[in-house]
Amino acid sequence: MPQTDSSVIARAESSARAPLTTPTGLQACITLRRRRLAVLGLTLVTGLAFAAALAAVLAQDGFDGLDLALLACGIATLPWTVLGVWNAAIGFLLLRAGRAGLLAAAPHAAAGEAETPLHLTTAVVMTLRNEDPARALSRLALVRESLVRTGEGAAFRYHVLSDSDRPEVARAEEDWVAAWRAGLPEAEAARIRYRRRSENAGYKAGNMQEFCARSDADLMLPLDADSLMTGPAILRLVRIMQAHPRLGILQSLAVGAPAASAFARLFQFGMRHGMLPYTLGAAWWGAECGPFWGHNAVVRIAPFAAHCRLPALRGGGAVLSHDQVEAVLMRRAGYEVRVLPIEEGSFEDNPPTLLDHLARDARWCRGNLQYLRLPPMPGLLPMSRFQLVWAVLMFLNPPALTLALLLLPWRAATHDGPAAGAAALYLVWLLLSLAPKLAGYAAVLADREARAAHGGGARFLAGMLAEVAASLLLLGASSVRLTGAMIGLALGRAGTWGAQDRDARGLRWGEGLAALPGVTLFGLLVCGALALVSPALLVWSLPLTLGSLLAVPFCVLTAAPEAGRAMARAGLCATREEIAPPWEIARLGEGRAA
Repeated sequence: MPQTDSSVIARAESSARAPLTTPTGLQACITLRRRRLAVLGLTLVTGLAFAAALAAVLAQDGFDGLDLALLACGIATLPWTVLGVWNAAIGFLLLRAGRAGLLAAAPHAAAGEAETPLHLTTAVVMTLRNEDPARALSRLALVRESLVRTGEGAAFRYHVLSDSDRPEVARAEEDWVAAWRAGLPEAEAARIRYRRRSENAGYKAGNMQEFCARSDADLMLPLDADSLMTGPAILRLVRIMQAHPRLGILQSLAVGAPAASAFARLFQFGMRHGMLPYTLGAAWWGAECGPFWGHNAVVRIAPFAAHCRLPALRGGGAVLSHDQVEAVLMRRAGYEVRVLPIEEGSFEDNPPTLLDHLARDARWCRGNLQYLRLPPMPGLLPMSRFQLVWAVLMFLNPPALTLALLLLPWRAATHDGPAAGAAALYLVWLLLSLAPKLAGYAAVLADREARAAHGGGARFLAGMLAEVAASLLLLGASSVRLTGAMIGLALGRAGTWGAQDRDARGLRWGEGLAALPGVTLFGLLVCGALALVSPALLVWSLPLTLGSLLAVPFCVLTAAPEAGRAMARAGLCATREEIAPPWEIARLGEGRAA
């Protein structure tokens, strides 16, 4: 019988008062408490020092309401930026320490190294809603084939959970699954199930909960329509879950699959190299209160079904960004949530164009800001509460940066030139904001084998420079666009939460102009005003303003198929899997070519 919510809360509160170790017994809680206090202290000291320096710069010629507003904007950007710096610094040191560094952050990783037989059954689950069935389900078929190649295929079942409401898409899904099953022996075909709901109740989270309530499997591996995982990577996750029964969710570090789009190549090159040190550093102190991203993770079904049903939002509606809420509920139930911070056989696709990226960011923003409407959830650990707050705080940066840029010409017009130290502080902030990816780049450049795996040091440096330039353009455009989306949310314009475009495609200039008028207008206004009142300040502002000014050209040129092909031919921003593709990536490429 499932435990009542009150019994779960009582146990969680009891275990949180004076535990000796985490639920799996992997780490002493006093060690984690010291790590967390150390990171908290470093973050606070760094943030306060930067805020004090900014206040001193602004106050050199008096301190008025405009200065106070700029100071508030600067402080609002600090939580996400400064903690990112320390996560990256810790992660870089752990990367340089090799296996010892990995085990310091993720002691559970050792259990995945032994080739123990599987005795748990895992349901590999792909959720779909109006996606391209052939594109998505061919990936699920690749996952199955890769698992069969490991010799452990009998331990896995495959479930397609559809919420598609377009009749032609639903028929295509049914036909694809039927053809897939028809091409397999009867015993193997029986492992593949298809189910479509007539109503999209609870969205993806509701679909998963309905499945878990009826499943007789021990574990679940949820996959998105763009997910791809290798058999060995899945076996490693399952073996870790087998070894630690109090591990409720184990998240893999999903990285971008080789991409044809120039935008996706640039974006995922930086994202990948920033995510590894950031995630490794965060795992060092976050430990058993880790992240869940909703896919490419192994989940223990029984506690997930019993304890991770989402609460209703205050004012009505369903939780959209469900994964982190499910993670804190799993931890409240006395199970650990961990990440495996290594790049091993876990892939996803990144948005192929700037417009797709901005649409995805707006969806995430809408979902994360819903956490402000969550009812109080008793029994959550302090770290779990921090995770929910942190998911909201990450969206402070865009409006703070946008407002600061709007106020900059005003201050330049009403004050006598830039204050002493302003340029240095600005450059420091830029470096801090780039810290995670710079740490990842440094880790590759310091390792001969890693440089070779990326095509050599010269090619890697070229990709790094191209990505840093593109990331600054992206920052300028996305900050303005996200600020507009947040204003829309405040005014009751929620937007949509539909299927994503995942394949490379070109964009016409008219499409870019029609989609980004507000972003372009913002760039013209700010840059025009700065050109009038302080041309020198305009030059200094370009790393943050050029992205909005050039949003349309950046959008169209990075979506152009010929730009992606040129980057691929030059090996610019190539990933290791593009240079030396594993079997699964090679098969995926063959399918795209066909």
